[in-house]
Amino acid sequence: MKIVFANRYFYPDQSATSRMVSGLAFALRRRGFEVTAIASRTFHDQSDVELTAEEMVEGLSVQRLWATRFGRSNILGRAIDYLTFHVSAFFWCLWNLREDDICVVCTDPPLLSVTTALPIRLRRARMVNWVMDLFPEVAMELGMLSNKSLGGTLSRVARNWSMRKSVLVVCPTATMASYLIEHGMERDRVTVMHHWSDGEEIYPVSPVDNRLRTSWGLQDKFVVGYSGNFGRAHDFSTLIEAAVLLSDHDDIQFLLIGGGQQRPHVEEVVRNRELKNVIFKPLQPAENIAESLSTADAHIVSLIPRLEHCIVPSKFYGVLAAGRPTLFIGDGNGEVARVVASADCGAAVKIGEGERLADIIVEMRDSPDRRAQMGLNARRVLDTVFSRENAVGAWSDVMHKFKQQSALSSQSSVYGPAE
Repeated sequence: MKIVFANRYFYPDQSATSRMVSGLAFALRRRGFEVTAIASRTFHDQSDVELTAEEMVEGLSVQRLWATRFGRSNILGRAIDYLTFHVSAFFWCLWNLREDDICVVCTDPPLLSVTTALPIRLRRARMVNWVMDLFPEVAMELGMLSNKSLGGTLSRVARNWSMRKSVLVVCPTATMASYLIEHGMERDRVTVMHHWSDGEEIYPVSPVDNRLRTSWGLQDKFVVGYSGNFGRAHDFSTLIEAAVLLSDHDDIQFLLIGGGQQRPHVEEVVRNRELKNVIFKPLQPAENIAESLSTADAHIVSLIPRLEHCIVPSKFYGVLAAGRPTLFIGDGNGEVARVVASADCGAAVKIGEGERLADIIVEMRDSPDRRAQMGLNARRVLDTVFSRENAVGAWSDVMHKFKQQSALSSQSSVYGPAE
């Protein structure tokens, strides 16, 4: 039995889905499973760089499929990139899967499970549908696709069909799992396996030992960080409002790291408001990620409330690993807010509560002992609940179960059914 992970990005790409999929794939390979990954030949933020089509990395076969490389700059080009990857994935599965293989199909690009369901079935392999972002619901909630449109209806019908063809649907939150069950998915086909962070790769780095903090001139500042994708699912208006209110506090600095669709707009707002307390940096390479996430004294994590059943901000788990408090902007009853409250590792505000966010930031700055305890609590919940070891163990148990089922099925076909 071979495990195949299908996702548009894979190591060495450092996007959120790539890091999640790559980490799990390598961990399962180290546990003795035969593992292959199929992905595109580009980085998520560098469409002009082409990766090797085929290579072995730590005993894992990486097959990088052909697709166009228009990049993320325009919708039409991105759609063509999606389409060509879908086509390549379809034919790769049709030509390379074997009976009883497990194909773990992710949600980048959207509806990849729909494209791959038929060849997986024809090859008598099995599909695990790993839902990281729930499409088309994300597009509908963001106003990019009408709930009542033909495209929206067909997308949802096709997605549900592919889930019913899966042996397992894996969701990162109970909220998402409940949503799918309420909308017709069989309860015993849906399971929750939380996202995680690698506590060995990301760990707390003290300010005095942090080279990035020094090189960026932040040694004597209280740093409020944001790190990751500037996507449509995230709110930045509340952060900006807090930055405006705190603009006369020379010792408080907002550090925004990463890129994405909303970054140019956020940069423009910062320029127009002449906010000297907000600086931008690019996403850092993997070898610097512990220092990068530890540069901030507290981290902003946000999610538009209506997307709680569709997405979980994976950056949250990196913040936990870095041992830093989380300042969550969004639904106070949502997944991240519940963890923050139960673990006492930060605070939550609603979108639009910029003044309250500013007050919390000042309070954290003035309470170093309390802030340090929140950081310890954050790391503790990472180690006990959201660790890579827990996640790999859960996935490994599932794969062993499928392997045993394959062995029993093989014995039954050879010896006939037991009397």
